[in-house]
Amino acid sequence: MAARTPGTSRAELIADTALALLTERGMRGLTHRAVDERAGLPQGSTSNQARTRQALLETAVRRQAEREAKVLVPAKMPVAGGGLDELAGALALALHRYLTGHRELLVSRYELALEATRRPELRAYYDTAGRQFRAPLVDLMRSAGSSAPERHALSLISFSEGLMFSCAAGSYHAEVPSEAEIRRSFTEVLSGMLTGPAHR
Repeated sequence: MAARTPGTSRAELIADTALALLTERGMRGLTHRAVDERAGLPQGSTSNQARTRQALLETAVRRQAEREAKVLVPAKMPVAGGGLDELAGALALALHRYLTGHRELLVSRYELALEATRRPELRAYYDTAGRQFRAPLVDLMRSAGSSAPERHALSLISFSEGLMFSCAAGSYHAEVPSEAEIRRSFTEVLSGMLTGPAHR
């Protein structure tokens, strides 16, 4: 039974339980009844909150984005005009915190992303939720002096997501790099973007 922490609403409990079920059982294990049972709620509670499966998945996507925002878009992100070292350090801090303290969110992220490829109606919802991470990164690259902020943001996102997958479910799942190692990698990637031939 999932315990509701102080300050957590029933809607948040249902959403958090849905993410937990995705992590533990995969997409097939996510049902309204399973959420009620796992959360210790009366049968029908989840259906009252999210009547259809699409609504339940949207609830999970929204909560996923809310929880990721607390990890991947921290207040410690550099302000506009921050230097390369500051940007690399902030990105490494957020990514390392995600890999070491929130790995269950990574699994639910992949479950939802794969489901979105099969459900056009969820795809649009998933993409909208994901823009909260893309837009700030484009702005950061622009302020850092990138000559192609959209393309460079895509490269950074691809690098980050590749690292997250490798460390969560891939060949490096038991060898998560240290924050210092991730920072060095970000520094190398950013240096190529901001000071290399393509930049010039």
